[in-house]
Amino acid sequence: MQIALFDLDGTITYRDTLLPFLLGKLVRRPWQLLRLIRVLPAALRYLLDRDRGHLKGALLHATLHGQTHSDLTPWVEEFASQTVAQRVMPGARIAIDRHRRAGDRLVLMSASVDLYVPKLGALLGFDAVICTQVQWFGEVLDGRLAGENCRGEEKSRQLAGLRERHPGASIVAYGNSLSDVPHLLLSERGVFINAPPRARLMLERQGLTCESWR
Repeated sequence: MQIALFDLDGTITYRDTLLPFLLGKLVRRPWQLLRLIRVLPAALRYLLDRDRGHLKGALLHATLHGQTHSDLTPWVEEFASQTVAQRVMPGARIAIDRHRRAGDRLVLMSASVDLYVPKLGALLGFDAVICTQVQWFGEVLDGRLAGENCRGEEKSRQLAGLRERHPGASIVAYGNSLSDVPHLLLSERGVFINAPPRARLMLERQGLTCESWR
């Protein structure tokens, strides 16, 4: 069996999905944009420690804390549909379809959050989704992260978990950022998407394949 492991933001989609998701939700009630002020302390801390997980949790907590599943579901469905229709790169559609037709297991692995990534994965035809989890208290969203930010070392750990669950499987992994390189190198075939010209030679020397999907 072969597993096709895809990153989301910048690999399948043209750009980040988290900020458009949050802003799209907030602008429906413009006064809620004032909540962004609450993120300033975390943003200042990020300048010192570069902890993206803490910043992400603070942003989600500041903007969506107190929302319920029923509050979020209509926007999640609309956002996911818009994203799949308008923000997926042509090369990504081709690659996903190629792996599906080959009978490979499609796994979406993203640092973006489980508020909307599972819906995107379902619409794109993925068999499984691995992403950053957020905290809930019953039906009410807290917004802070419930575990590790699924980025960098955490993606490598998740890839190891895939191997344990699917012994003997070959993994082809796709990513687009330098933080993806470690887990791409752990796969049987790592593919770096839309590499800048200056980085392409370095990546290929490490054994990665470079492709353009725009």
